Amino acid sequence: MLETQYVREKTRQGKVPVSTKLVQGVGSIPDTFKNFAFNTFLLFFYNQVLGMSASLASVALGIAVVFDAITDPVIGSISDNLRSKMGRRHPLMYLSALPLAVSLFLVFVPPEFVKQAGDYALLAWLLVFAILTRTAMTLFLVPWTAMMAELSDDYTERTTIVTYRYFFGWVFGASFTVATYTFIFPSTEAFTPGHLNPDGYVTFAAVVSTFVFFAVLFTTHFTRKEVQYLIQPINETEKFSFGRVYSELMLALRNRQFLLVFMAVLTGSTIAGGLAALELYLNTYFWGLTPEDLRWFPLSIIGAMIAFASISWIQRRVDKKTIILTTFTFLLVDGIFMVNLRFFDLLPENGSSLLLIILISNHVLRTIIATIYGIMGASVMADILDYQEYKTGKRQEGMFFSAISFSGKAVSGLGIVIAGIIIDLLNFPKSALPSDIPAEVIVNLGLAVGVGIPLFYLIPIGLFSLYRLTRSEHERIYAELVDRRTRSAAGDFSLGEFKDLK
Repeated sequence: MLETQYVREKTRQGKVPVSTKLVQGVGSIPDTFKNFAFNTFLLFFYNQVLGMSASLASVALGIAVVFDAITDPVIGSISDNLRSKMGRRHPLMYLSALPLAVSLFLVFVPPEFVKQAGDYALLAWLLVFAILTRTAMTLFLVPWTAMMAELSDDYTERTTIVTYRYFFGWVFGASFTVATYTFIFPSTEAFTPGHLNPDGYVTFAAVVSTFVFFAVLFTTHFTRKEVQYLIQPINETEKFSFGRVYSELMLALRNRQFLLVFMAVLTGSTIAGGLAALELYLNTYFWGLTPEDLRWFPLSIIGAMIAFASISWIQRRVDKKTIILTTFTFLLVDGIFMVNLRFFDLLPENGSSLLLIILISNHVLRTIIATIYGIMGASVMADILDYQEYKTGKRQEGMFFSAISFSGKAVSGLGIVIAGIIIDLLNFPKSALPSDIPAEVIVNLGLAVGVGIPLFYLIPIGLFSLYRLTRSEHERIYAELVDRRTRSAAGDFSLGEFKDLK
């Protein structure tokens, strides 16, 4: 593999401008909206609205994840090695906009002849457009996420940049959730709850795909001025080949710190995805909530705002590793706590305002923790990229963040596979009203969501406890990188002495 040297066309004076952080943050909207559509409604739509087997639907989504395992590192490698007037990232981001919007619309709008043809026709439709949606999202998400790590080398400022991204994701995500339950899926005499209404999904698909299309174009166009400050290769890179992709992937996987974080995030995302896909079932049938109740859950944005306001203060005092281990532990304990309060008759009856307030309050608390975890996870990955350049002389933003992109897709892929299997194992009725569900099925649903799945958080806790890239280690590595880049610009391309992590 060729050794690549990296420089910035211009060196930024001072911190990254707030305007850049805001515009780059808009790029969180496409993935936020797509994840909301996939995580919350996709399995429910095909199972409860169209009457398709939940396990069969999960098979299609599982196969789509396999395609992600191929396309993510390919696009990561292409992005890392691309040379153009717009840099390494922006051409792919522009290219993704239209196919992403079209495929996201069509996955929720199968034609009538497909719906009438039965489960296997629906399986084919779901499979094709789930794959296309995921591939187009990868085409945008990998270079957009990789760009974050290049905007700043500062250990703390990277967390700030990620915070802006989460801010936009939460503000627009919460607003869209309220609008969805209020205007697209209101309960009616014919459909209570309203998300059983098949007609609403056409409107939903049109709205979500339109927002995604314009958000991709907006963040791509208005971050082009940052290309001059991004790290670019100064010598020729290898031509694309699947052999190059494989060798770069193996190079990344030999980084033990990256492998630990990747496996921890993948496992955590799969758990979160299973819980997210079952959340609408749990809220509808276990807690007895309606769309009129669910539209209040975006108040959890209060938790996100608390996280945004406190994350800098926390990070200045606590190492990233400790923060992430604490968040995983909380998600484990809280995941078991709430449902078991119901089993021990320690919560108000379903339908009461007090129960709704308690559930929303818990959602706010979980949002604080989940937001902190998400921000720290992305910030940690940027630090590992510096370690990779320090260790190998090669930066692999696209390859590393393609792995994190794949982990994120586990939320709406592997997690939904787990959820679909659970729904069928519970013999959950199709197209059922809450009053039609047998009591033992509802109890078993609560046990699966409130006991079984959260226990798997022990896996990422164990993995991340082995992480070693602390603040002091990163400061040492960054100082060496600055010296090495200075020597590279002067014609000395040697890697220098390599000192591994303690």
